[in-house]
Amino acid sequence: MNMTEADPRPLWTPSEERIRSSRMHAFMLWLEEKYGLDIGSYDDLYSWSIDSIETFWESIWQVADIVHSTKYRSILDEPRMPGARWFTGARLNFAENLLRYNDSHIALISYRENQPPARISYAELYDQAAACAAGLKRLGVNEGDRVAAYIPNLPEAVIGMLAAASIGAVWSSCSPDFGLQGALDRFSQITPKVLITADGYSYGGKVHSSEETVRHIAEKIPAIEKVVVVRNIGNAHSEPHGRVIAWDDLIAGRPAKLEFTQLPFDHPVYIMYSSGTTGKPKCIVHGAGGTLLQHYKELALHTDLHRADKIFYFTTCGWMMWNWLVSSLMLGATVVLYDGSPAFPNAKVLWDMAERESVTIFGTSPRFLSASQNVGLKPGESHDLAALRIMLSTGSPLAAENFAYVYRDVKEDIQLSSISGGTDIISCFMLGNPMLPVFAEEIQCRGLGMKVEAYDAAGRPVIGQTGELVCSKPFPSMPVSFWNDADGSAYRAAYFSTYPDVWRHGDYIKITERGGVIVFGRSDATLNPGGVRIGTAEIYNPVEALPEIKDSLVIGQRWKNDVRIVLFVVLADGMTLTDELKRKVADAIRRHNTPRHVPSVILRIHEVPRTLNGKKVEVAAAQVIHGEAVGNRDSLINPDSLDQFKNIPELQS
Repeated sequence: MNMTEADPRPLWTPSEERIRSSRMHAFMLWLEEKYGLDIGSYDDLYSWSIDSIETFWESIWQVADIVHSTKYRSILDEPRMPGARWFTGARLNFAENLLRYNDSHIALISYRENQPPARISYAELYDQAAACAAGLKRLGVNEGDRVAAYIPNLPEAVIGMLAAASIGAVWSSCSPDFGLQGALDRFSQITPKVLITADGYSYGGKVHSSEETVRHIAEKIPAIEKVVVVRNIGNAHSEPHGRVIAWDDLIAGRPAKLEFTQLPFDHPVYIMYSSGTTGKPKCIVHGAGGTLLQHYKELALHTDLHRADKIFYFTTCGWMMWNWLVSSLMLGATVVLYDGSPAFPNAKVLWDMAERESVTIFGTSPRFLSASQNVGLKPGESHDLAALRIMLSTGSPLAAENFAYVYRDVKEDIQLSSISGGTDIISCFMLGNPMLPVFAEEIQCRGLGMKVEAYDAAGRPVIGQTGELVCSKPFPSMPVSFWNDADGSAYRAAYFSTYPDVWRHGDYIKITERGGVIVFGRSDATLNPGGVRIGTAEIYNPVEALPEIKDSLVIGQRWKNDVRIVLFVVLADGMTLTDELKRKVADAIRRHNTPRHVPSVILRIHEVPRTLNGKKVEVAAAQVIHGEAVGNRDSLINPDSLDQFKNIPELQS
């Protein structure tokens, strides 16, 4: 049975001991003592945080003990969007805050296919970052220069980022699965001085050389003065020459102390990229201070991360979850990195790792959970997951079936926290909460200090109804700017063209009466049959819970002066799309939702088009069906999959 919002039963409720030992609870007590507040619940805390945003964010600065050389003169100047300026006058360094620990505690554990795990202590991480920073300075990297990385999820990526940030350089990374054009579309816009890369990577047991792609990147971007190569696969052809130097040569000779350039609060630390499915990716510039405050709040309070924790997230260096994960260093926790396929040598590999390392916080996606379920894994029976306390999921909405699988087959006493935000804010709007129960399909709460609302068609905030996700008050992790957008017009068009002075994120959500949030998918992919707005997740959830269906994609096709719903399904091995299966799919959708949600057409495809970060691409598929040009096929991990949608007889008028 699907457990929906109407079902009042929580899947998990924290014990009183769990609540009282949480950082969130300690924060509430600290606020009560410091400001004389009366905070009886998370709802009280959240309301105070959005009503008193300046005091709230100053309190985060204080409890995070932000390392700084000069204190801020004011907390918030020009409290509007866009244009808000936070903590003016403060000077700090991003890397100094992440490297505040310098001891024998393990900072990084690195897993790669077919290789034993590597461990790096905080003291070793500090020393290697110092050596890398000295090497980058020898290469002429200065404050404001860009250091790009086309690299697997290796410790060297973390070290390179910390080194660049210590100098005041701007870090921008993507993973080798982006391919040549994907890398060029991104890095050519920001003209990096140095490119850090690896000789190759392993995925699914196959070794891939990066040498040819990197050579083309360096040729096409003349601004790149040096290419630093990490030996990852032992490729004998990647010998240092000309513009190319070895990583080991870069870090040769280790200075005793790392120098941290002191910079303004909003000095750029990261450049990240939109998915780029409608043209070249937008280059989103994030500031050091806002990123620190948001990540501390989310990791310490909402994720309840402690120094004794081992936190893992399955991600590449091309997804914002990598940046989010690495900020765990600020709290002194152990960060577990994984590079490779989550299904090699078998589907148990990440569960094996979680058991071996006693991972306490395990970050994943609905797709991974569905894959584990579909192959019959029951990690709670096959693995010792006694240490596992929290599971995080993002990338797409978490379906009721995913919730049921975790509590049935993974662990009963676990906080399963769906989280949602984006590259645009390098953080989350909605997150988990160690003090609140977990309900199927719901994200536990809105993030502290984030005035998240659902706007109806008239632009009014609503509860218990679907609407546009907006944030109606400024927050510190708003992008500093877009790169090469001097007048800010592209920035304003991206987030503020619909509701002036209010951030429109582009997701379709419902805020429940109990304060949880249900995400229904991207609002630009929202279906509108007969003028009724339907989120794509409302259809994906019941469809992909069926054992016959491996994956699915739904689009709205313009049809006879209206829109009709067209559902494409990827079938499980050995299955055929019979009329009987179509009826079963339609019945599942009808039971879970309403008759209006039932597709007019159900068709089979071989694979779902996805971005390089694994997100479904409904809009591009619809463009192909409507005979429109797709802006940037290279933003997809499988661009040829779009050809499936050309000239489909069943969709011709």
